[in-house]
Amino acid sequence: MNEIELLREWDADAAPLTDAARARARFRLHQAMRAPTAPAAVPGVGRRPLLRIAVAGVAAAAVTATVVISQDTGEHAPGTRTVSAATVLRGAAAEALRTEKPLAPRDDQFVYTKEVIERRPVAGGPVKKYVDESWSSVDGSKKSYVSELGHRQWVPPAQKGEYSWPPREWSKVKKLPLDPARLTIVLRESGTKPDFGRRTRADEWPRIQFYLSGLLGGPVLPKGLRSAAFEALAAVPGVEVLPRRTEFAGHTAVGVRYVGPPGTPWADGGRLLLFDAKTYRYLGLRERVTGKGTTHAYDQSQYIVADGVVDRVFQRP
Repeated sequence: MNEIELLREWDADAAPLTDAARARARFRLHQAMRAPTAPAAVPGVGRRPLLRIAVAGVAAAAVTATVVISQDTGEHAPGTRTVSAATVLRGAAAEALRTEKPLAPRDDQFVYTKEVIERRPVAGGPVKKYVDESWSSVDGSKKSYVSELGHRQWVPPAQKGEYSWPPREWSKVKKLPLDPARLTIVLRESGTKPDFGRRTRADEWPRIQFYLSGLLGGPVLPKGLRSAAFEALAAVPGVEVLPRRTEFAGHTAVGVRYVGPPGTPWADGGRLLLFDAKTYRYLGLRERVTGKGTTHAYDQSQYIVADGVVDRVFQRP
């Protein structure tokens, strides 16, 4: 049994969280919604440090925001033409393979991220900008120090019964296949023995996309794994490129999103992943964020400006 299987067996009737457990759950669910970094961070999928999906009791209740795709992605750039999502994602795979440095963090180290978040109110008004720096324990055994929209806090070590995707242990991440087709099947099988000869059913693709996006959100992966995940995502039915270009973080960008089958959490198009229109280097994501029970809504952009592996909290690469 691995982390995926344990996630599937999560008991929604568990007792309410303690304050400390809720803080850990909010942090790790926040990690799980981060976008993939380039080249390193993942939803595809994730807000910030879509790092890890973690479940502790009823941890999902701690998240009070819903996200939908931003529909305003700019105008056609002169002299450009629409490319396929597969072309963009395979280009991103090649760029990641070319630029990523081999890394092998120890369990006692920390993943450092520095991320810029920009929020533009849908109803109009000034743009709010946040610069968040976080230090996340590689294996969850140490306290992490995280920042989210300027709010900084210590997050307690992971406790028994808390599970994550991707696995926090580097030894487990290294076991994931670097072949895109085999990686897809390993994620599809959810902890059982992979059947590499079976065709993937239509109803299995949303979950595969979910786990691939979570994996891509990890800021530190073995060399070649991010590239394999981009290649695998390119083969997922429902991944599409938007026909218009947009300006993002000083680049002309092309957007890719996953639209799931009706009735799935991804039926509305999810979030928009943005890639450099020339090199296909992953840049960041854009999404619409709304607060539960409030009319406030923001078009939110977020992107990583620095990351790496360090020996202690507050150390920078």
